[in-house]
Amino acid sequence: MSGKREPGIGTRITRWVLAALLLFLVFSNAQVVALRFINPPLLPALSRFLTGTNAETRRAHSGVWRKLKDISPEIRKAVLASEDQRFLWHRGFDVVEISHAVQDIFRKGRKRGASTITMQVARTVFLWPARTWGRKIAETYYTFLLETFLSKQRILELYLNMVDWGIGVRGVEAASRKYFNTSSSKLSASQAALLAAILPSPHRWSVKRPNSYVKWRQQRILRDMARMPLVGVP
Repeated sequence: MSGKREPGIGTRITRWVLAALLLFLVFSNAQVVALRFINPPLLPALSRFLTGTNAETRRAHSGVWRKLKDISPEIRKAVLASEDQRFLWHRGFDVVEISHAVQDIFRKGRKRGASTITMQVARTVFLWPARTWGRKIAETYYTFLLETFLSKQRILELYLNMVDWGIGVRGVEAASRKYFNTSSSKLSASQAALLAAILPSPHRWSVKRPNSYVKWRQQRILRDMARMPLVGVP
């Protein structure tokens, strides 16, 4: 009596890998689609764990989620001027900045960032902090998903509410209250430009004690803000 031959070990491994890949694709797509309706979970707890802030600091500077329409137009334009001036026109990857970064490596022997706001959201929401090739590949994948399923308005809202603005300070509302004792809806152009000026290195540069370079960045951002579009709510 002849029976079906059992699949070989290679076939079984291939099936497991394909099943795991399919599960990951379904899960990751569901994660990003959920962001259209749900704000990232566990944000306050994650922030406390990563920064190690004490209870008093947590009460003083824990962020409150703000809808994009409730955030000052000035800070919306300031972060675009500082971090991603072609945000509305690229699909998650700014090829112009990437090209400039590659040229700097070959011509000047130095590295500089070319991350877009979408790429930063992908890192902050979904990925681990270590800089590895695996994380970079995952960042590219999630950036593609974010641009596919979310509007630019929602991506910017996620960024502004989750960006690191110093030790124990996460999100635009927490930063506004800590540094200027005001709501993020009332930030002036000068305040917004100063907040945006420290974003590349918020743990090294200070809003309250800006050095000459931070002040120079603030003035440059103020000039560039005039050219930035206002990302509003459709």
